[in-house]
Amino acid sequence: MKRIILGSNSPRRRELLAGLDIDFTVDTGNTFEEVLEPGVEAHEVPRRLSAGKSHGFHRALEEDEVLITSDTVVIVDREVLGKPHSREDAVRMLQMLSDRAHEVVTAVTIRDCSREETFSVSTKVHFVELSQAVIDHYVDKYRPFDKAGAYGIQEWIGYVGISSIEGSFYNVMGFPVHRVWHELQRFL
Repeated sequence: MKRIILGSNSPRRRELLAGLDIDFTVDTGNTFEEVLEPGVEAHEVPRRLSAGKSHGFHRALEEDEVLITSDTVVIVDREVLGKPHSREDAVRMLQMLSDRAHEVVTAVTIRDCSREETFSVSTKVHFVELSQAVIDHYVDKYRPFDKAGAYGIQEWIGYVGISSIEGSFYNVMGFPVHRVWHELQRFL
């Protein structure tokens, strides 16, 4: 019997983990600064950030606790798109994603006081061509400043702009629940 702690501010991750019918608490106390040295390979970024968040947890874990942390990035042309810093940044990101495919990579770290596992899941997302009016409407109405790549697949832009995905829908939302379930079973 372990107590599961989700170390995330993301309402989407809370909702998705709750969907697994797992009892957990949320504790977002953390000292980790999301800064990486230059030259880190794009697919390695979410793994390092997820593990960093785990090790930046504000206290030592107790014997019966398991901590789950996560990070999601969008990768297009080897460039990592995190959360936009401004309206202009969100518009720029959506313009980059328009009429092309990109990857969404989410890494998850599961750790207790004696061991840890970090894994990542990748999903390919295809956007149709987005007009400037569509981008402006989405950014102004939905304010996607807390979302990697400046969009949420479960929001309006996903309805009108995404033509297909290859892989997990929930991974694009920021938490690959199918894999989390199986990794937690194995870990516990």
